Amino acid sequence: MPIPGTPSRAELVDHLVRTRIAGDVATPRENNLSHYRKLANGDRHYWLGLELGDRWTDEQDVLAVMAERVGVIDDPEHRHGQDTIDPELTVDALERMAARLRKAADGEQRVLFATGHPGGLLDVHRATAAALRAAGCEIVVIPEGLQTDEGFVMQFADVAVLERGASLWHTHSGEPMRAILTGLERAGRPLPDLVVADHGWAGYAGQHGVDSIGYADCNDPALFLAESEGTVQVTVPLDDHVLSPRYYDPMTAYLLDQAGLTG
Repeated sequence: MPIPGTPSRAELVDHLVRTRIAGDVATPRENNLSHYRKLANGDRHYWLGLELGDRWTDEQDVLAVMAERVGVIDDPEHRHGQDTIDPELTVDALERMAARLRKAADGEQRVLFATGHPGGLLDVHRATAAALRAAGCEIVVIPEGLQTDEGFVMQFADVAVLERGASLWHTHSGEPMRAILTGLERAGRPLPDLVVADHGWAGYAGQHGVDSIGYADCNDPALFLAESEGTVQVTVPLDDHVLSPRYYDPMTAYLLDQAGLTG
């Protein structure tokens, strides 16, 4: 199903809807609202490495941000069934992300890539890292021997991931990013100029004062709240684990083309 080459904006919007990266996504409405409520109730698992304090204690305020920035259904009485991601908002955010990637390339900045969703987004990050390296950026190599309570923090294909039991691990935690940034500081090495990530990897980096851009699903509101507050610079709304990782290829091609990183 992936379309060849670099799609136009209209072609990408159509592709996102057909593959359910956006449009009528697989994440059910009740799951979305449950996560919004848990975040508002102070469950730090849903804060994704951020410090939200008491600023988002009303579930309806969270829903309002998600309707504006993601395109979920804004009716608070819609409690069950289908929910949505607006593909136009996805592409808008990709274009904002592309502008920040262009800035990184122009400045030959140090960039760190990381993912808590390796089953879906690893190759998106890998391809972006390769394009930035070709443009003269330094792709940050993480210190060795890092670990958290969940597992070991390692780098695979230029992307920091959590490894556990010889498998790459799905995690929402900000602790792996904390381990990396602390490890860099202890080694006397500079922090990244930019982090490109998702989940708690992106959230903790932004909270730590590092420029952070990334991806988030419609049931992970924290990064969108952080973008609204300026803690995270760009959050791209999408379903972060669709049927095939190859479905993200046209999106990645569009992103790199918009950033001027394809030549």
